[in-house]
Amino acid sequence: MNRGGFSWKRALGISAAKARLSRKIGVPLTRSGRQRAMGRAMGCALPVAVFLVIILAVVAFAWGKF
Repeated sequence: MNRGGFSWKRALGISAAKARLSRKIGVPLTRSGRQRAMGRAMGCALPVAVFLVIILAVVAFAWGKF
């Protein structure tokens, strides 16, 4: 990874074009951006998933007693 030196992609405007396209379509084009977006989505869904598992466990336990 380049740390502050010359970048031919930046000089040609490729980086800016990718950033504009990514914002327009709403999908990150970089690997780290996609991973960050998935982590954000999973972090939001995790409490709901845990809650559903607990509810299912309680129902299964109650069903077994009757």
